[in-house]
Amino acid sequence: MKNISTIISFICLVLIGVLFYLFYNHAEQMNAISKKTDKQPTNAFKIAYFEMDSIEAHYNYFKDALGQLKEKETAMNSKLAKITQQNQGRILEWQKKGSSMTQAESQQAQQEYAQMQQDFLSEKQKMQDELAKNNADVMTDIKNKIENFLKDYNKQMNFEFIFSYDPTTFIFYKDSTLNITGDVIAGLNAGYKKK
Repeated sequence: MKNISTIISFICLVLIGVLFYLFYNHAEQMNAISKKTDKQPTNAFKIAYFEMDSIEAHYNYFKDALGQLKEKETAMNSKLAKITQQNQGRILEWQKKGSSMTQAESQQAQQEYAQMQQDFLSEKQKMQDELAKNNADVMTDIKNKIENFLKDYNKQMNFEFIFSYDPTTFIFYKDSTLNITGDVIAGLNAGYKKK
């Protein structure tokens, strides 16, 4: 029994020695690898950003397009107000007749009123859908114009990434030396003037 505990102690001692050797040998290999990577040049990439709210405020095409959209919205609201006014005029006619209306005239008025409401809601939905599609088309066009400009712009600048920044994004720090907003606005406006 005494010999068995001595043999087990000896085996444990040998295993601990092997573990120490493996640990320190691995640490030396890791140091050699890290020294090797420190000597290699880093491939830094260039990043730039532009401020979207400045584009909205200073890009002439954007301002003109928004003005046109507002005009269309105003025209839509005006048309809907005119339909509402016509419908209210018809309702006033029915109210003037009041109790002098026959049962058939009353039923016809109720059907006409229901049809007026349905027509109004249908026309309103159609106009809102057209306006929403028009808004989406204009925003897509603006986005495409910005992207096309940035593709040409980046041929000279060689940025790997160009971000748009607005206050709702999750960028918490920005280096103002990477801001290309002025170049983007100037280039977009120059392209818009040509057309």
